[in-house]
Amino acid sequence: MTPTLVRNLRDADPSAPADAGTRARDWAEIQERMLAPLYEAVYDRLEVGPATRMLSLGCGSGLAMLVAAARGAQVTGVDSDRERLALARERLLPDEGAEGAPAHRARLHDGGLPAGAAADGAPYDLITVFEPIGCAAGDSEGLVPALESALPLAARGATVVLTGWGPPERCATAPVLRVAARLTESARPPRPGGWRPTLRDDLEDVAARAGLKPDGSGRVSCPFGYADPDSAVRGLLSTGLFDAAVRATDRSQVEKEVAEALHPYRRPDGTVWMPNVFRYLVCTT
Repeated sequence: MTPTLVRNLRDADPSAPADAGTRARDWAEIQERMLAPLYEAVYDRLEVGPATRMLSLGCGSGLAMLVAAARGAQVTGVDSDRERLALARERLLPDEGAEGAPAHRARLHDGGLPAGAAADGAPYDLITVFEPIGCAAGDSEGLVPALESALPLAARGATVVLTGWGPPERCATAPVLRVAARLTESARPPRPGGWRPTLRDDLEDVAARAGLKPDGSGRVSCPFGYADPDSAVRGLLSTGLFDAAVRATDRSQVEKEVAEALHPYRRPDGTVWMPNVFRYLVCTT
């Protein structure tokens, strides 16, 4: 039996008022695309293509896998968020079960890691973690054991990519995320899991604990652009970074304060634009 991935950043609290299906849809339709430049930059650097056998840990609703599959890669995704995984199936396996449907273009697993190698019988040569770490207390705690469990499925010398937020001074979204920290800390007693500033060596620390060897890194511009403030609030809350604040106060208060924090980033046409920088760390097994 394979272990279940621990997703500290997104673990849902049963008392949280947000609807899981709505939040997953907000992530897939509004927020996930903001990280598309990060996916493309990593794939360009690693020359991802038909020879690539990729295992995506925390694959979410599957956009990063879809981009890799479009390049010809064989992709396998794992996630414990069933709502997001259902959306990934819609994207990657639209004809699953239909008569005459082609062989699986992707494989998706709910929670547990796949029992063996890639579909062609060969081990994975690329493992990706595209959910950015380093923005919530303890958000990488479940990642190290997940990586340790995945590494036996990888080829010798396989590549592992970790991603995270860039320096707060390079991320316009950081002041908005500080709303989550303030509301979480205002609770009595203070709630765990709130936002915290990204540290310079967050990714390197995870790599060291998982026994990986860093082999290069990069920074990518990933601006967050929204059609209107309502879309911005929905997209940001879909990340899970405000969950602790919602539990410490209530969703309506969090939505109100996030909307207020977005005022400096509103354009005259009503859109919201926040430049950000994200990091990636390339490692070898």
